[in-house]
Amino acid sequence: MLPNARIDDRHDDVMYPSAIPFVLVHLGCLAAIWSGVTWQAVAICISLYVVRMFGIGAGYHRYFSHRAFATGRVFQFILACLAQSTAQKSVLWWAAKHRHHHLHSDTELDVHSPRQRGFLYSHLGWIFYREHDATDLVKVGDLTVYPELMWLHRLELLPAFVLAALCFLMAGWPGLIVGFLWSTVLVYHATFCINSLAHVHGRKRYVTGDDSRNYWLLALLTLGEGWHNNHHAYQSSVRQGFYWWEIDVTYYMLKALSWFGIVWNMKAPPEQVLRNEQPLGARVINRAARELAGRFDAHALAQAISSALHRADPTQLQLPTLHDILNRAHEGVDALTHLHLPKIPTRDEFLAEAKAIFARTRSLNEIVDHAYEHFLASVRAQLVTVR
Repeated sequence: MLPNARIDDRHDDVMYPSAIPFVLVHLGCLAAIWSGVTWQAVAICISLYVVRMFGIGAGYHRYFSHRAFATGRVFQFILACLAQSTAQKSVLWWAAKHRHHHLHSDTELDVHSPRQRGFLYSHLGWIFYREHDATDLVKVGDLTVYPELMWLHRLELLPAFVLAALCFLMAGWPGLIVGFLWSTVLVYHATFCINSLAHVHGRKRYVTGDDSRNYWLLALLTLGEGWHNNHHAYQSSVRQGFYWWEIDVTYYMLKALSWFGIVWNMKAPPEQVLRNEQPLGARVINRAARELAGRFDAHALAQAISSALHRADPTQLQLPTLHDILNRAHEGVDALTHLHLPKIPTRDEFLAEAKAIFARTRSLNEIVDHAYEHFLASVRAQLVTVR
């Protein structure tokens, strides 16, 4: 076999064997035409949606991904089983992917960013790609020390099969089709909406360096997960609805469990975060600065400057002076007008744009400074050398 005929193991083809069960679960919902829809089955569907949505929010997300509260090994195992009954792979896989997402949210390395790959890919397409199938156990080293979680990791679909069997035993075929399959599909897409819809629709209270947003309707449907911008502002908070009017059912349920000593050490956002007065970290500032700089076309400006210089009399050119102008543009310097250079955006224009697109933050000037330097550096890097 020729080397170029060999299939690259890193290719991005959809893993069809993994996609088939997902499609069959959706098609299986149509079997309700044959099985019928009973009130008992509908009650099971609604109950399982609420309970398993709690398993997603409290288990997969707030506990296993962010360690927002503490609990014992028995309830930890129960949470893991409840979460994996949704058939969204193991808690180790889910937590590893989610931690990776927070490290690279809405950058090129994010596994499910609408900004990078589009809405449909971020909603569900990404989970079927070969590159996302493996579990980075290094990212979840705090979880791999538990043998019971490793056992569930190897048998990731076991809780879902057990739950499906119980639904069938309780209510026959309607219990399996309506109770289990319908609720599974509903939980699928409610969860997926956090990756997709919560990064394109809603309001931003905090500057987080990404596209996360708060969306009240999604928060209701997901028992509190829709307060996504809040969550990205302070990831380890057990409460994602920071204010009393931001309904967070998952938090209420965890609070009730804390009264019985089942969970404890529930982390809360500091007052500084609630007042939106926290200083931003360097990573968030740099991401926000790159977003702000992207609002101004460095490439077009560099092309216009290069074109103006090529049209000018070569005896009048002083490249050091040109670079000096770029360096001093924020001071409003207006020199070399005889070359008819295009107007260079000022720092004040950057500040005005930042105030328009970002939420209130005490780090705004720092973001603007980084963005302006990044923009000027980009212009300098693209300038055509004039000889």
